Amino acid sequence: MNQTTSLTPEKRSKPILKQEIAFALIHLAPLGALYTGATTFDWILCGVLYVIRMFWVTGGYHRYFSHRSYSTSRWFQFVIAFMSQTSAQKGALWWAAHHRHHHRHSDTPADPHSMKIYGFWYSHIGWIVGPDFKKTDYKTIGDYAKYPELVWLNKYHMVPALVLALVCMALGGWVNGGSVTAMFTTAGFSTLFIGFFLSTVILYHGTFSINSIMHKFGRQRYETGEESKNSPWLALITLGEGWHNNHHYYETASRQGFFWWEFDFTWYILKAMSAVGLIWDMKGVPDHIKYSKNRKHAQELRRQYDASRPPVAKDGVTSSSKAEEEENASVH
Repeated sequence: MNQTTSLTPEKRSKPILKQEIAFALIHLAPLGALYTGATTFDWILCGVLYVIRMFWVTGGYHRYFSHRSYSTSRWFQFVIAFMSQTSAQKGALWWAAHHRHHHRHSDTPADPHSMKIYGFWYSHIGWIVGPDFKKTDYKTIGDYAKYPELVWLNKYHMVPALVLALVCMALGGWVNGGSVTAMFTTAGFSTLFIGFFLSTVILYHGTFSINSIMHKFGRQRYETGEESKNSPWLALITLGEGWHNNHHYYETASRQGFFWWEFDFTWYILKAMSAVGLIWDMKGVPDHIKYSKNRKHAQELRRQYDASRPPVAKDGVTSSSKAEEEENASVH
């Protein structure tokens, strides 16, 4: 369990505004549409890019790089990192290293973004705009930092987002203006402001809500020793991340909706990728985890299940015995 003897907050530095101009401008950029106007295509692209990039945040940054909940090839690993970084949420190694640190110290003073310790604003956005968590802890993410292409992408983390921004402008020029060459007119800029920037801002706060809201509001199925909650509403907004208490209880699983009625759209897409061979070794949720209340109860159930029947494959993913090995290595 993530317990400490003191809940005295760490001293955290205040945001330095001049170093965060780019972050502020991203939030202001959609207002440019007041000048250019916005087309139906721009609004459709905004929604599509939100959904697509939310999947890469949840299925890439989170379930792959942070928790290694499935395996893939080296070339597709780079694709996952690149597509995740179109979200403009910094490098995949930076994102995953800080998230691993969060799990090891959840809702303690060492947690980068504990709402319990530091309040809503800091947990939602303050820790990002402040100077304390700018660097990537390559030791924490050493299993992926051994790949030079990922280190390069982490260093130049805005490259994928800039590429996507140019693609949006080109699409706007083509659809709104009749030619790709119109991308630098209002036809392209309206798509940039709404399709790219507005979807990015909404994506930010959809992602950040898991750090803040999901450690305050919702229900807690499992006793995890910290404040994580489950919320179907945020699961819908974040393609499955709203089953946050499930995740904190058993973080190595590829799915966060443990039961069939807990919709997890990221899991569905990952299953489709597995079906065509892009990913494999998706980690499941053993029954003794799923039906327990806490770690002690889970151990009791595991002994009962082991005595009654041999481990079997669940939902076409790794066997329960292999999943249990992952459980033992997992940080709760």
